[in-house]
Amino acid sequence: MALALSVNLNKVCLLRNSRGGTNPSPRVAGATCLDHGAYGLTLHWRADNRHTRQSDVRELRALCADRGKEFNLEGDDREELIALAEELAVTQFTLVPVTPGEITSDHGWDLPRQHAIVAPIVARLKARRIRTAVFVDPNPDMMAHVAAAGVDRVEIYTEPYAAAWGTPKLVGELDRVKRTAEAAVAHGMKVNCGHDLDLRNTPLLARSVPELAEASIGHALLADALYLGLAEAVARYARACRGEAVDAPVTR
Repeated sequence: MALALSVNLNKVCLLRNSRGGTNPSPRVAGATCLDHGAYGLTLHWRADNRHTRQSDVRELRALCADRGKEFNLEGDDREELIALAEELAVTQFTLVPVTPGEITSDHGWDLPRQHAIVAPIVARLKARRIRTAVFVDPNPDMMAHVAAAGVDRVEIYTEPYAAAWGTPKLVGELDRVKRTAEAAVAHGMKVNCGHDLDLRNTPLLARSVPELAEASIGHALLADALYLGLAEAVARYARACRGEAVDAPVTR
């Protein structure tokens, strides 16, 4: 089964917010993504509203429902976010730890230490038949503890793998992702991945870790869209998720 591409549209929202208007439209961008190979859409709604807003979550959830596509809502453990996920019956909710002031997510949940935070939210959402995932560091030894929280999936944090691209550390980081994915599956969970994936490093990951079900890709895809156009960028990333070698734009 090919790795499914879920496009994270946070940066479209960020660009719109920079001028205070309605352009670019996350809804129009989302429709373009779905038209050109995306399996679904992702938004990470942060408390500071610096990119995604609650209205974006509502609009893109409706778009995905109309198209019969998956909608993945990401975020921390705050009540307004969990309640919105329940209200909208999102396809998947990915629970992500947030450190105040961080530019972007930079670590996963620490289980079993944070079990008391994660497990009740997972149980609450699963009771509403919402698929649950938790953001985790590539650590195979932790997967038994993650499974004990009752989650359906893990999303493996792939920044260490991406940062190792072109260095001697790549083999070890790829192996760490692979062993984590294998351990997750062995404990009854499915496996997603995300963070710093691009046209260069995604094909190798897709070919090497067949356990991966879904990749959430945002920043690199939308940056490449500046050079390629959004439709072409999405099409290339969909191919990359199938393990195909794809030309990346020259960016420097």
